[in-house]
Amino acid sequence: MVKQKPSKEAIEELVLKAQEGDTEAFAQVYDAFVDPIYRYISFKVKRDDALDLTETVFLKVWENIRNYQHGQNFFSSWIFRIAHNVVVDHYRLSKDFLELQDNIPDEKKDVSPVYQTEKRMGHEMLRKAIGKLKKSYQQIIVLKYLNELENEEIAQILKKSEGSLRILKFRALKALKQVLEEMNIRY
Repeated sequence: MVKQKPSKEAIEELVLKAQEGDTEAFAQVYDAFVDPIYRYISFKVKRDDALDLTETVFLKVWENIRNYQHGQNFFSSWIFRIAHNVVVDHYRLSKDFLELQDNIPDEKKDVSPVYQTEKRMGHEMLRKAIGKLKKSYQQIIVLKYLNELENEEIAQILKKSEGSLRILKFRALKALKQVLEEMNIRY
């Protein structure tokens, strides 16, 4: 059974309760965002570090949830901004370079070995292709197409206008298409 993500309005209500100290409401916010935040981080750091950094994000969210101001931004933009900052801090401290991992977690449980193998190979090739893009293009593709965020949310996360985001997204897709062609991959 696939979990349905709560609506933005439901998230805002849960956040209000969490700001008042309701740990059950915070647990529901955690459940709604842990997978997307992990996916976002896992594209930016080594897999071993992704779990720790995801945990750090939610610790920071819990510590700072009272600072979130309703109506200024979407909560999703706020939490992904924290995740972005945690990743930046991680690289500042470790002085590592961005290294995309070759294994994307797949949560779908299809029983066909052929399907799984084809899908795995597709994920690996896509990960390698995305890894050849500029960091800003990687971030747009991960946020838009893997985490399925709306343009307005992504614009808030990246602190860009929606117009410049659309241009950046177009350029990212064009660059990805070129990389895929260079890798002789048909899409």
